[in-house]
Amino acid sequence: MTTIVAVRKGNQIAIAADSQTTFGDDQKLLAGYDCFHNKIFQHGDSYLAISGSAAHDLVLQGALKELKKKDLTSRKGIFDTFRKLHPKLKDGFYLRPEEDEEDPYESSQMMVVIANAHGIFGVYPMREIYQFSRFWAIGSGRKFAMGAMFAAYEQDLSAREIAEIGVRAGCEFDVNSCLPMTVYTVEVAEDAAKEKTA
Repeated sequence: MTTIVAVRKGNQIAIAADSQTTFGDDQKLLAGYDCFHNKIFQHGDSYLAISGSAAHDLVLQGALKELKKKDLTSRKGIFDTFRKLHPKLKDGFYLRPEEDEEDPYESSQMMVVIANAHGIFGVYPMREIYQFSRFWAIGSGRKFAMGAMFAAYEQDLSAREIAEIGVRAGCEFDVNSCLPMTVYTVEVAEDAAKEKTA
């Protein structure tokens, strides 16, 4: 239950998130009461944010630290990294991978947005990896954020400003998202900038 967005525009990539934690259907924990309300964490040169259980945050940070070889700079690298992480999540952190009987693979039970100098990437529960060229959002406020960022993207605004607009829209209309927000920016790597223009 959250609003997490990432935007790429020009030579800047921004990732932003709200700060509310929701317990069940009837209780919220706002930033002023939560010593650790920042939903974005840094691992190496990448910023990551997770939608799903609040437990995923420390679990994913711990699992990534334990993994000796990892690559968060490309779609294939991220797929290989999360494939290696999955057994660690099950064996070392007691992940329950069951969702639907019809699912083709075990679930990692989380959606992750990764932002770094190489792009914006999304990791979905079956380890589907997407790379986004403009912007994306996850969490319960994602639809509001996506609409707001779509409307703002062609304006004379930076990636950071568009990301802030997306999170603000999520917080305005989604009951499970609330300000303040956290925002980080990175400059696009030269090779990633060339890939986009090629």
